[in-house]
Amino acid sequence: MSSDYNHTGLTLRQHPLSFLRADLAKRQILTCAEAMAARDRQWLTAAGLVLVRQRPGSAKGVMFITMEDETGVANVVVWPKLFERSRRVVLGASMMAINGRIQREGDVVHLVAKQLFDLSSDLSSLAERDGAFRPPTGRGDEFAHGSPGSPDSRDRPAPRLRARDMFVPDLHIDTLKIKSRNFQ
Repeated sequence: MSSDYNHTGLTLRQHPLSFLRADLAKRQILTCAEAMAARDRQWLTAAGLVLVRQRPGSAKGVMFITMEDETGVANVVVWPKLFERSRRVVLGASMMAINGRIQREGDVVHLVAKQLFDLSSDLSSLAERDGAFRPPTGRGDEFAHGSPGSPDSRDRPAPRLRARDMFVPDLHIDTLKIKSRNFQ
């Protein structure tokens, strides 16, 4: 089942950013919900997975980005000058951090970007974080990993292989008798 989920890219676990939240909080990066709840004209940095990039012809070069994290979505506005300076980040990042100012117009809230940061490498580092993704043992795993509730055998060090002693003192090469075969 794990192979199927890995192959299809599906999972039954939490949102990927929830596993990165502690690291993002250390860098003072807010959640999307916190950013969208912030007061008008407040400067902040928020991060999320890029869901949608839109650059309508009627918007005169303005790029609209919708990003999400485990708390919700955030709407980002990228002005044309910043878009040109950060084209690679805007178009290529699967996860992005935006430093900018909150703009409120009634119920509509946008984060107007001043700086963009590509955090795609943080997202791809999730594969190396075994602790966060360790599946619990279940009844089907009892044979290989012990019974549920007992220590997981995957946490024990692997048994070290001992080298076998190939020298047998009573057998010498001159005492070995090998029968020859005639293939003719």
